[in-house]
Amino acid sequence: MTRNLIALRRKILITCPRGVVPLLGSELAALGFPVLSAQETVVETTGTLADAMLLNLHLRSGQRVLFLFREFRAGDAEELYRAISEIAWEEYIDEGGYFCVNSSVNNPTIRDSRYANVRCKDAIVDRLRRETGARPDCGPDRERLVLFLYWQGEDAAIYLDTSGLPLYRRGYRRIPLEAPMQETLAAALVMSAGWSGEGHFINPMCGSGTLAIEAALIALKTAPGLLRSNFGFMNVKGFDRTTWESLRARARNSARKSLQGRIIATDVRGEAVNAARRNAAAAGVDHLIEFGVCDYAMTDVPAGGGVVMVNPEYGARMGRISELENVYSGIGDYFKQKCSGYRGYVFTGNLQLAKKIGLRSSRRSIFFSGDIECRLMEYELYAGSRKHAGRAGIHGEGKEKQDGQ
Repeated sequence: MTRNLIALRRKILITCPRGVVPLLGSELAALGFPVLSAQETVVETTGTLADAMLLNLHLRSGQRVLFLFREFRAGDAEELYRAISEIAWEEYIDEGGYFCVNSSVNNPTIRDSRYANVRCKDAIVDRLRRETGARPDCGPDRERLVLFLYWQGEDAAIYLDTSGLPLYRRGYRRIPLEAPMQETLAAALVMSAGWSGEGHFINPMCGSGTLAIEAALIALKTAPGLLRSNFGFMNVKGFDRTTWESLRARARNSARKSLQGRIIATDVRGEAVNAARRNAAAAGVDHLIEFGVCDYAMTDVPAGGGVVMVNPEYGARMGRISELENVYSGIGDYFKQKCSGYRGYVFTGNLQLAKKIGLRSSRRSIFFSGDIECRLMEYELYAGSRKHAGRAGIHGEGKEKQDGQ
């Protein structure tokens, strides 16, 4: 890896799911990075390639870390080809190496973004063949060197996707079950709940265990990137392994060894709990999570308070709504009867079902699970008698807002 690339400061873009930008901005600030701008799914900062390595290692809610190679103007595919071919790719791609190009293209001369990808690949291959005499391979494999082309109108930029595979691919999900929650979204929900390891974290309906595992990693201050063995930046020519190993060692040394509270995860399905256990073992936190097979209403809630978070089915399949109405109303009963002194959270993509909980939410934060607009509903579950607790059984609209605003 050339010295100028490892030390030169460039624009860095971090992508994330919709609804997560405020949390991602807070993560960047905590790591000492400025937030230069923010859009619906992208936060911009600045740094070196070594900084991009650090972001891949520590960010919990980000999806991809894109490191800028060059910004330029391109009116059509030929101008794009010329601009891309001017970059000294021989400094970044090994002779006979492999690279992948992904893109976001909206240019009036381009009917199919795949054509833009092809012209970008042609420019790189032709440059390398001319400069080195060798032709690299290219294709869809994101586990090698990955480039990202942004081309909107005449504004274009080419980035190194330093993540390669998206960051939600932590590396611990061995058995995903059906419709698993992405790890980055799970981490965002746990952080939105204010969980940092104090008190207890209770996760009925745990499914494959993603929420509980992310809660354990957050409580231990374990960098999520420690679980992965491959990132896009590792495939850049002359990769600086010394810098990377130094960052990893620092992250390992700053992690906690034990928890102050308990993490309890249950599911009525034995196969789900077995999958969650195996995933937690792969993440190195199985000894910190108390798994159990039981109905959510029977999940143990120890004294001392903390967070109880439930991710019930949304009812997307026909014929399930009436059955799920009883589940959601039961969650409200469980919160009222067993979770006094906790902050309760329900994550759902069905607001009609959420009304069946029968509690007034104190906050409703918008997140997206794929294309589904969801809410993280927060309930303050007061212990003992309190004036406001008398309103708990009244349906209320609560206050809906984007988390972090």
